[in-house]
Amino acid sequence: MSKELTSEIFDYIKEANKILEGKIYRTPIDKSHALSKRLNADVYLKLENFQRTGAFKIRGAYYTLWRTLQTHKISCCVTASSGNHAQGVALAASELGLKAYIVMPETTPHIKVKATREYGAHVILYGRTYDDAYEKALEIRDKYNAFFVHPFNDKFVIAGQGTIGLEIYNALKKVDMVLVPVGGGGLISGIAIAIKQLSPTTKVIGVQPKGAPAMALSYKQGKLIEVKSVDTIADAVIVKKPGDLTLSIIKELVDDMILVDDDDIIRAIFLLLERSKIVAEPAGALSVAALLSGQLDVKHKRVVCVISGGNIDMTLLSRIINKALVLEGRQIRLSGILPDRPGMLKSVLEVLAEEKANVVDIEHDRYSMALKPGKAKVTITLEIHEEKTLKRIIEKLKERGFTFNIER
Repeated sequence: MSKELTSEIFDYIKEANKILEGKIYRTPIDKSHALSKRLNADVYLKLENFQRTGAFKIRGAYYTLWRTLQTHKISCCVTASSGNHAQGVALAASELGLKAYIVMPETTPHIKVKATREYGAHVILYGRTYDDAYEKALEIRDKYNAFFVHPFNDKFVIAGQGTIGLEIYNALKKVDMVLVPVGGGGLISGIAIAIKQLSPTTKVIGVQPKGAPAMALSYKQGKLIEVKSVDTIADAVIVKKPGDLTLSIIKELVDDMILVDDDDIIRAIFLLLERSKIVAEPAGALSVAALLSGQLDVKHKRVVCVISGGNIDMTLLSRIINKALVLEGRQIRLSGILPDRPGMLKSVLEVLAEEKANVVDIEHDRYSMALKPGKAKVTITLEIHEEKTLKRIIEKLKERGFTFNIER
């Protein structure tokens, strides 16, 4: 990537910052005392989950459509998105007087589809990934002569997202590290250009899920890599092949790309919810997941985690909370084989009551073909406050002649 292009996009970032005034929220940058204490660092959260539409995408969408209207006569636009870009384009198009066609993968959470429609867009559900939706969007572009708003591989989109970098610098000035969620790379490209222009020593690090690592692989190998399949709860960053423009910027300006697994993402969402009262969607929590994964040395450093969005389906959030309780050792499933006669289950429950364990659910199976006659399998889901309580429960059950094991 040439220095001329970097300089050009930085000029666009500064222009976008003026154009977006009054059109977006200047989202807060809050210090996370929980993360700071845990990591012995100064950790700040750039809360784009508080942005209009619940994610950062309105920045790039609005600026791109505004910029295009300065030089072209267009009446409609089209894009492909798994949700957040869709809502950004829908809202921006509505405010600029344009019709919007949005192609979304069939797997997109209902909350994002519903919100996109409520912003006035015509939604088409197609395919299972962003890439499938992208091909369909190109067909619609040609059919209606619509302007295509790319989710990431566009210098104006990148410039719009780069205004986040300006806000981070203006708020904190000295920052050692900025952690950014990555899908196709538009967000981190814009932030990296802004940050490196203003604070060259600040490290910009991208974070992707292990189940959707296209940009991380492309960054490591120095060329565009397309992954054949993707599998992660972070639906907003599911991209099989990143953009050539974003890759060129990331290779030049980004200091590292790391991968986190879904369990790290779940822990991050749970921590943000429980300790900071912040709702983040899986992709939005990637930056915090990177910190919790232990892959980065941030001791005594000032770190900014970009929380890129908060549009999470409530059903998924419920499942994440339950899984997080298990991962944190606060919700346990114990299973054991008991004699199928009166008083046996009561004896088990007496032990749990003694240890003040809260019983969430009990499954009692006496019909499985794997069981011997006169036996029953009991699986108990319970909540405990500390690990030593679980050890005492298992020991007391053993003293009563019951062998229970932890189910994972």
